[in-house]
Amino acid sequence: MDTSVNQGGALKTRSFSANARRQSFVLKSAFASCLLLGAAAIPLLAQRGAISAGGNWVEYDSEDKMTAAHQVRFQLRADGNPRQPEPFQPRVEIFCENGSYKSSNFTPGVKLAPPNRPGFWGQPQMEVLVRVNDSHSSHGWNWTPDSLAMDKGTIRELIGSHIFKIEYLGYEGRSIAEFSPEGLDLARVSKACGLTPKKP
Repeated sequence: MDTSVNQGGALKTRSFSANARRQSFVLKSAFASCLLLGAAAIPLLAQRGAISAGGNWVEYDSEDKMTAAHQVRFQLRADGNPRQPEPFQPRVEIFCENGSYKSSNFTPGVKLAPPNRPGFWGQPQMEVLVRVNDSHSSHGWNWTPDSLAMDKGTIRELIGSHIFKIEYLGYEGRSIAEFSPEGLDLARVSKACGLTPKKP
C-alpha cells in the first residue's frame, strides 16, 4: 500500500517536472523569438530612410520600383502621450514625388464617424474645423473610415505655422488633434514638394 502511494507520488513529481521543463522551454523560445524579431526590425527601419526634417517632423525617402520616381513623405505626429502606440497617434502626412506635391492625409488613429457632407462630385466628405495660429476655418475633406484627404492650401498654412489643430468627428464624438509644426526645414519641403508657406 505504502509502495503504491510512493510510486504514485513519484509519478506525479515526474509529471510536474516534465510540465515545468516544457513551460520553461516555451518561455525561453518565445523570448528568443522576440529578440530575433527585434534584431530583424532594426535593418528594416533603417531601410525606410527615416530622418529628421526639423522640429517634430520626420522625412521618409523611397524610390518607386517600377518607375524609379523619387518619393518623399513628411510626417508630423500630434502632441500628446508619447506612450500611445504608434499606429494610434494622430498624424499629418505630406506625399511628394519627383519634386512635386501629390497629396496629404490626416489620420486620427481612431475610426472616424460617417461622412457628413457630399463633395462637389458627390464623394463622401467630413467637415472639419482647422486652427492655424489664431485663424479658424472650415473645410470639407474627402473621407475614408480611417483618414481624411487634406487640401493643399491647408498644408501650405500648416508648414509655416506654430499652432495647428484639427477638430473632427470620431465615433465617440468631436475630438481635437493638436500639433506643434514649428521647426520644419522649409528648404527641404520646397525641394521635395515645391511647397511654400502660406498665411491663413
